[in-house]
Amino acid sequence: MHITRLSAVLALGALALGAQTARAESPTVVELFTSQGCYSCPPAERFLGELAGREGILALEFHVDYWDNLVYGSAGKWKDPFSSPAFTARQRDYNVTIRKRTGVYTPQMVVDGKFEVVGSREGAVESTIEDAKARGGRRVKVAAVPAGQGLKVSLKDGPDRPGGIWLVSFIRQATTRVPRGENHGKVLVNHNIVTDMRRIGDWKGKDTTIDVAPVRNDRERGCAVIVQAGEAGPILGAAPCRTAAAS
Repeated sequence: MHITRLSAVLALGALALGAQTARAESPTVVELFTSQGCYSCPPAERFLGELAGREGILALEFHVDYWDNLVYGSAGKWKDPFSSPAFTARQRDYNVTIRKRTGVYTPQMVVDGKFEVVGSREGAVESTIEDAKARGGRRVKVAAVPAGQGLKVSLKDGPDRPGGIWLVSFIRQATTRVPRGENHGKVLVNHNIVTDMRRIGDWKGKDTTIDVAPVRNDRERGCAVIVQAGEAGPILGAAPCRTAAAS
């Protein structure tokens, strides 16, 4: 009886340790390129919302601008309020790197900066995420924690490969009633909508610490740090910003 109880305690301890280890690992980064003017995009946006709630995944939504001037018959056109030419450029760079094509499409998911897949094909996305995890290799250990009135970003270990360190700001969730365009009459719910992405430093394979000015990280707004090779290359490491309560 005592042996059985001891075994159970040891098993629970191992599970807890395994969970802590998993949380310490750099998450898999999933980027959805989408638009509120795209009729086939809402299913992918809903799926990204599911991925955003999973442990070990950093899900981000980038709204492109090439749908903004598309006239959809009598429904007219709809300018996505979250769209940005910078995010269109990021998607084009990915497609040149990954697909060797300048053309782009929505909804498209890019996983860890290495793989791309149609964002509404959930089975294919799941397989791509698992493939990225299996082939991830050594990752940069990233932490982004509150410090004073700002944020302290620290990087340790990782591959001997240079990369840029990026601070990503996003809206956790937004609901939009769309009156015009392909999605006219629909109410769209978007998650982790990227509003800004700026380079805050460089990764050169050594332990690095960067102090960042105050950035919102609360129930409505969030942030994350991504270490990436090139402008649109493989993701070397990432981490969501931690709140003061979690630090």
